[in-house]
Amino acid sequence: MAAPIFFGLQFLCFAFAIIQTRADLPGTWELLVPNAGIASMHTAVTTFNTVVLLDRTNIGLSNLPLPNGKCRDDPFEEDLKHDCSAHSAVLDLNTNGIRPLEILTDTWCSSGQFLPNGTLLQSGGNDDGNSKFRMFTPCEAASFCDWVELQNVKLSQGRWYATNQILPDGSIIIIGGISVSSVEYFPPRSSGAVDFPFLVESRDNQTDNLYPYVHLLPQGNLFIFANNQSVLYDYDNNVIVKNFPILEGGPRNYPSAGSSTMLALESNYSTATIVICGGAQYGAYNNQSVNTPAQGNCGRIVATDPNPIWEMEEMPFVRIMGDMVMLPTGDILIINGAQAGSQGYGLATNPCLNPVLYQPDQPEGSRFMTLTPSSIPRLYHSTANLLPDGRVLLAGSNTHYYYTFGVDFPTELRIEAFSPEYLTANNANLRPVVVNTPTTVQYGQLYNVSVTVPTPLTGIVEVNFASAPYNTHSFSQGQRLVKLVVTSVVPNVNGQYMIACTVPPNGMVVPPGYYMMFVVNQGVPSVATWVQLTS
Repeated sequence: MAAPIFFGLQFLCFAFAIIQTRADLPGTWELLVPNAGIASMHTAVTTFNTVVLLDRTNIGLSNLPLPNGKCRDDPFEEDLKHDCSAHSAVLDLNTNGIRPLEILTDTWCSSGQFLPNGTLLQSGGNDDGNSKFRMFTPCEAASFCDWVELQNVKLSQGRWYATNQILPDGSIIIIGGISVSSVEYFPPRSSGAVDFPFLVESRDNQTDNLYPYVHLLPQGNLFIFANNQSVLYDYDNNVIVKNFPILEGGPRNYPSAGSSTMLALESNYSTATIVICGGAQYGAYNNQSVNTPAQGNCGRIVATDPNPIWEMEEMPFVRIMGDMVMLPTGDILIINGAQAGSQGYGLATNPCLNPVLYQPDQPEGSRFMTLTPSSIPRLYHSTANLLPDGRVLLAGSNTHYYYTFGVDFPTELRIEAFSPEYLTANNANLRPVVVNTPTTVQYGQLYNVSVTVPTPLTGIVEVNFASAPYNTHSFSQGQRLVKLVVTSVVPNVNGQYMIACTVPPNGMVVPPGYYMMFVVNQGVPSVATWVQLTS
């Protein structure tokens, strides 16, 4: 009886999607790259308005050749010892051109984060990449820059399915991984790896604690979530300060992952709220039951409350492997994923094509809005990243061990962009244009941003810093949106407005580094200007 009921529900979901497709739902889609040559399972946006795409090296040939006849010879590679194809690339957002990059060791299920100087630090992976650190220092799209693998600095323990988070001092903490119950840092600390038993305690026989959700709270400690448990962690003293209530409804991390983000920090920055949405049913991964419906609820907790509790909400769709992208407005886009199964090769079905907008400031029960569906399924190994122009970039999806085509869910080489409703022509008269702003700011600094707007500024104006996270496996490592305190908005010369705003006080609220600075007028963001925040 269970199977007919489930397939009936599948049909209803499909019919519901068709009905909504015919309606005039918000948001539009565009195909940017018909064939990128690689299926990006790790994606990050750089300060030069380029995008780093990363696959894995040990699944044979990609569809993107290395330039000038270059090849990579690796006697330890498990598939191709002699490989002339690229497994990383950079996308130029101005031209949508693809340039191949050379990666030397396997990056499968690795982790990453931008350093304060704008360099992308990439750590761990599988096989010969397990203990490696790699760096990509971005450059202008017309220039040449490539990966550099560090030879004298390595992870003290191999990290596969770990999570990175930048800290207030600009260093990186690396947490978790398969068979790893410790944390370590970049630059390495003298202590080396430090035992962190929480990730062992939160395991079950499905190991649903991989790629833990890590958020830096504005008081300086880390909120860490794995499986269905979460703690407040004082990393300086290696102490668990608090255990949060269990999030009911089943596992939430890899291989049963939903997604997670911290809501925008604002006002006096004393409150931090974490949201976790979706996931697989417990047992779906172990049993490889590809038709088991995913979870459809979200848990929301104010992590800074003395006695926090989870507030539960239902999404319009059940979803496994969704990505939560923080938009410049503070709303959250939930996108990608499937409605049944779990993570892993070939373990999910029924793609969830409709994005959903989560509006955290709306009353409970009216926070979700269904958006225009994509025509491209994006399941295992897909990514979603906010772009400086306010669009969201979608890449990847490979549900097979090798590059495989001509099947139900082929390896996906297309790259597309989703434009939220704030980018419609109807909102063009509200969209600010930044004409002058400092490119470097310091903590606590009062500074001015000059903008022009087609119609007079009469509503709420925000200046918001959005990080450029490292997105992989349904979680954006280091994702953060911080709303600056705006003290005045006054008309200036030549039809401009001068906005006076204050940078947050310290690195606990917003770590040092490069941020996309958006000016948001009545919910409509400008194109971002990159601003470096220094101590």
